[in-house]
Amino acid sequence: MYIMVCTRPDIAQAVGVVSRFMHDPGRSHWQAVKSILTYLKGTIDVVLVFERHVYVVDLCAGYTNSDYAGDIDRHRYIIGYVFTLVEGPVSW
Repeated sequence: MYIMVCTRPDIAQAVGVVSRFMHDPGRSHWQAVKSILTYLKGTIDVVLVFERHVYVVDLCAGYTNSDYAGDIDRHRYIIGYVFTLVEGPVSW
């Protein structure tokens, strides 16, 4: 989870979904974990760069999304959010 939260926000959604099945993972869940690891191996040279801009349109912004019944196993709703400060994500 540390890698996801602090260094690789691009895998946050996938790791969050897979982590729901840690107590009893099936074959499909292990395949999903392998896909995440394959993705990480393929993007090892990709970096996240924050550049300084002279002008800033939105100093602080928040975005949300929801999916009602998106969890097909438990039929729970899923909510996602991200808050940015000077165009960089600070909470997700």
